[in-house]
Amino acid sequence: MALLAYLKSLFILQLLMGFVFVVSGLIINFIQLCTCILWPINKQLYRRINCRLSYSLWSQLVMLLEWWSGTDCTLYTDQATVDKFGKEHVIIILNHNFEIDFLCGWTMCERYGVLGSSKVLAKHELLKVPLIGWTWYFLEIVFCKRKWEEDRKTVFSGLSRLKDYPEYMWFLLYCEGTRFTEKKHQISMQVAESKGLPKLKYHLLPRTKGFTTTLQCLKGTVTAVYDVTLNFKDNQTPTLLGIVNGKKYKADMSVRRFSVEDIPDNEAECANWLHKIYQEKDALQEFYNKEGKFPGPTIIPPRRPWTLLNFLFWATLLLSPLINFACGVVVSGSPLLIIGFIIFLIIASIAIRRLIGVTEVKKTGSSYGNLEAKKQN
Repeated sequence: MALLAYLKSLFILQLLMGFVFVVSGLIINFIQLCTCILWPINKQLYRRINCRLSYSLWSQLVMLLEWWSGTDCTLYTDQATVDKFGKEHVIIILNHNFEIDFLCGWTMCERYGVLGSSKVLAKHELLKVPLIGWTWYFLEIVFCKRKWEEDRKTVFSGLSRLKDYPEYMWFLLYCEGTRFTEKKHQISMQVAESKGLPKLKYHLLPRTKGFTTTLQCLKGTVTAVYDVTLNFKDNQTPTLLGIVNGKKYKADMSVRRFSVEDIPDNEAECANWLHKIYQEKDALQEFYNKEGKFPGPTIIPPRRPWTLLNFLFWATLLLSPLINFACGVVVSGSPLLIIGFIIFLIIASIAIRRLIGVTEVKKTGSSYGNLEAKKQN
């Protein structure tokens, strides 16, 4: 075990894995670009192909969580709810407290066959991020600038286009609008006090507009809302860099299913329903902190081999020529080639580290609490 942990910590192995992800991602993005010719001919075929292409990319990140770090994911829910996973269009409400919360969500998507068709309401800045933003663009992800007057038309049209999506989709919403930090929490609770809303201890006040709009636009398509509350054993604070280093975490996810028919149609009542859900999420987190677990029965969905097999396919395809080239550089003895190859490795490592940095709490920019930004919302 100690040897395995040492191997996982080796920078060269991490760099090679990053190389596989980046290069395979660029190849996948190019193929996605080529599939655009199908859109006017057969839109649904375009969508099905892109679901599988995106799966090939995102499953490499899921592989890191499941097989590389060995992180465990336990569901706290009933069997009747699990039986519906992957068999209906749904909206997912997930708390936004951890750097890898999205990765835990993707892991559940993969285990129930909806990773490629998973959706999210994403901030517009991510559209400029290579691989991630580009892949999401081809998947018809809805991007917003968090300024409702500018976003209204874009969000409504983007969501409406998804009403006839051919694959079962899980639409992920971070209703808090930004990742939890103590500073943002203080600001959020000041807003709660000014609006006469109950204060939350473990969450930010949910921004209801995104949820009510998504539900309104997708009504008739989505049949349920899954409320997911995530936490980690032993007060762990997981990071994507920790996953890359092979660190194992234990994730617990409480899942509650609400039929869309039971959620109010009226926007104000729907917003109140969401506030109530977040008060209940807060109580769940309080219970977890005291008991070390969520209430209810547990289900541990088994890992599937496809994420590992997909990564091994890309690794075999891409690393063989790279290793042969590296050997040729060393054998050549040319200082120019060797220096050039070292520079290439340095640039590659910086690029991969910047991609990881997108998920870091301390680097996630937000206008939360900015008075000028609020005036524009």
